[in-house]
Amino acid sequence: MEKKTFDKRVAIVTGGAQGIGLGLTHALLDQGYAVAMFDLNQDEMNAVIERAGADAERLMGLKVDVTSAAQIRDAVARVAHQWKTPDVLVNNAGATRDKRIVKMSEEDWDFVIDVNLKSQFLCAREVIPGMIEQGHGRIVNISSRAWLGGFGQANYSAAKGGVVSLTRTMAIELAKHGITANAIAPGAIDTPILAPLSAEQRGKIMGTIPVGRLGQPADIAHAMLMFASPEASYITGQTIYVCGGRSLSSPSA
Repeated sequence: MEKKTFDKRVAIVTGGAQGIGLGLTHALLDQGYAVAMFDLNQDEMNAVIERAGADAERLMGLKVDVTSAAQIRDAVARVAHQWKTPDVLVNNAGATRDKRIVKMSEEDWDFVIDVNLKSQFLCAREVIPGMIEQGHGRIVNISSRAWLGGFGQANYSAAKGGVVSLTRTMAIELAKHGITANAIAPGAIDTPILAPLSAEQRGKIMGTIPVGRLGQPADIAHAMLMFASPEASYITGQTIYVCGGRSLSSPSA
């Protein structure tokens, strides 16, 4: 049976059912994209789809371990078969295991590097051939202000610094194919990860942010939509801080 033509722009968001990723998914959905969430939490993805109402037909939730090349390959193929080659890839999935270097195990190091850095390489490698074939594409990689360095975050900072370098290399290699690659370095964002913090701890963090508030997932989404826009064809290889000015202070502040 002949495959039907799909006329929507298609995006993949890794870690797209929770935290910052959920904000990115909603922002793309609001802009008319069909969005495939790659996430380990199937229940969360199902809940996002159930809450979407009439927009649910433009959502797909695929349980994917983004450190597995085979799972990524299968998931990207499913997106392309059901819809079309993705126009946008947002590499958002991330994880932390904060410890001082002398207390950090090799497994702590490998896990954080794999989830935050290797996953972005694997996902990009899988979508790039289709983007080249169609002659356009947008890759948005989520880094972190932590790439500047942070106490107890040797693994996370190294991974997020790697994202910046990976993004620059992607931009150089892919520009001639009409594909851009850019990165976003968020600061402190008000997601469930910060929920356990006391009011005193939250206040201490906000004291290091010049604009005087925590960021929201929507703040990251605004930057992502700019990079993902078809009109952003002359912007590539860039890293933008979305951190309320916190990157202007010392790295570990």
